[in-house]
Order: sequence, then C-alpha cells, then structure tokens
Amino acid sequence: MANMISASIPTQTGKHKHSIYYIAATVISVLLIWLALGIGFGEWSSPSHLGDTIWQLRYPRVVTALLVGMALSVSGAALQALFENPLADPSLIGTSGGAALGVVLVLALGFGGIGIPLAAFIGSVLVCLFILACHRFLGGGQMGLLILGFVISAFCAAVVSLILFMSDDMVLRSATNWLSGSMAEAGFVPLRYSIVSMLLGLAILLPLGRQLDGLMLGEAAAKSLGIKVGLVRCLVVIASALLTGAAVSLAGVIGFIGMMVPNLLAILFGGGRMRLMIWSGWLGAILLLVIDGAARHVAYPVDVPVGIVLALLGGPFFIWLFVRSSRR
Repeated sequence: MANMISASIPTQTGKHKHSIYYIAATVISVLLIWLALGIGFGEWSSPSHLGDTIWQLRYPRVVTALLVGMALSVSGAALQALFENPLADPSLIGTSGGAALGVVLVLALGFGGIGIPLAAFIGSVLVCLFILACHRFLGGGQMGLLILGFVISAFCAAVVSLILFMSDDMVLRSATNWLSGSMAEAGFVPLRYSIVSMLLGLAILLPLGRQLDGLMLGEAAAKSLGIKVGLVRCLVVIASALLTGAAVSLAGVIGFIGMMVPNLLAILFGGGRMRLMIWSGWLGAILLLVIDGAARHVAYPVDVPVGIVLALLGGPFFIWLFVRSSRR
C-alpha cells in the first residue's frame, strides 16, 4: 500500500515528467481528432475543406467515440479494483447488458430524452449491485465472477432480443445496429445528457483513487487502513453505472475496451489507481477513435460497427490475460 500511495504522490522530477506526458497526450489527441474528421467515403480529405453538412455528420461521431471510449475505460479500471479482478469489464460482468436492457425498455414504452440515460443508469446499477452481492456471499473467485457476468449478460440480451422481436416500432428495430456498438447509430439520446452523466461519474470516481488502491489489497487490509469499504463500494457502483449507462445510451454495447486499456497501462507503467483511471480514460478515447476511423475507412462502403472490431481484438487479449493471471 505504501508503494501505491507513494506512487500517487508526485515529486518535483515526477511533476516535470508528467507535464511532458500531458503535453504529448494533448498533441497526439489533437492530431488524431484532425485525422479522424477527414475520414469519409473511403478517402481522407482535410477537415478545413469539408462542407457544413459533412462536418455536422462527422463531428458528433468523433465526439461520441471519444466519450464512449473514455467512459468505458475509466469504468473498467474502477470495476477491476471493486471486484479485485483484472478481468472485470462493464460488458463482461453484465453492467452494459443491464444498461442496454433499460434503454430498450424505455424505448418500447415510448419514452425518450433524459429517460434513456436514466434507464441505462438504473439498469447498470441494478446489475452491478446484484453481481457484487452474489460475488460477496457466494464467492467463486475470478471464474465465479466471469460465469455470473456471462449468465446475466446472456439473460439481459435475451430479454432485449425478445422485446425487439415482438416490436413493430421502427425506432426499436433500428436499435439492432445500435446494440452492436456502432458510432453511426448514435442519436437515441442527446450528447448533453450523456456528458452530464459522465462528468458526475468522473467527479465521484477520480477522488477515490487511494481508496481503490486499498480495496485492491482486500477488504480486511482496506479496513485496517481506515477505508470505509461499504461507502467506497457504493460510490464506485454509482459512478461506474453513470459512466457505463451514458456510454451504452450513446453507442450500444461495446465490450473489452474497459478490460484491455487499464490492464495494458497497468502492465506497462503500473502506478496508483487514480493515475490509472486518468490515463485509461485518455487511451480508451483515442483507441476507440482510431479503431472506428480505421474500420470505416478500410471497409468502405460498409460501416463496420466498432463493437464487432473490438470483440475480434478483445477475445485473444482476454484469453492471454486470463492465462497470465492464472499462472501468478
């Protein structure tokens, strides 16, 4: 714990090094956003030469990719500390499925606007609390958590499919592409609602970095350090649900990025949980932007949902991480 805390207290040299990192990240972000705005119709053209109509189509897509990648990656980093499991991911443990079920239910009932992110938040919270309770009282370790998550995800997906199958509503039928994790299908909810939800989630989660470091050591160790375990867990569930629900309401269920990005950064650089969440948010946003841009450029005129591409990349990474953690 001392190492984790000391890692989160920057020295003068550390501050200088971090400043360089932040400047480099800003330059890389601006460059990649500029490149992504120019991708379309199977070619690249300078964004400064785009017409207003094209600009209005591409700008929301780029913003959506950045927001969704950031939210899912930060949520994944927090959930891994909450469950003390590096394989935890909003989609793998069912919280994304719960959020998707909430969205489809309110669409089926004819509600819209702020009701959509609210339903996504409630669905995500309920699933997260249910899994946390089962994992706490039933145990089962990493494998138990994953099996429970898969079962709940499958159940939520089955209910969603049943609602879509029985519906004649065109809005619900268009949700089929949205559920596959497509940036092109964003539009069920205005960006401002999701941004507010994400800001609330980040405001709750980021100050909990040191408490999450303590949780990673186990409940008994965390209590001995004076951490209010019950309160921290409750706040993490609420914040993760705000982030995951907002991401799902924007772009459907996108798996693996919340598991891949934090683990990659933890293996390569280590450090405290707050720093890990901040950099996971940045890398997740940039990674989703790059994958979405590459997918629609290479596969043009087909607009491949980014959720499918990430599932192809995330599967092998998940197996490698599972084997690696099993051998330790």
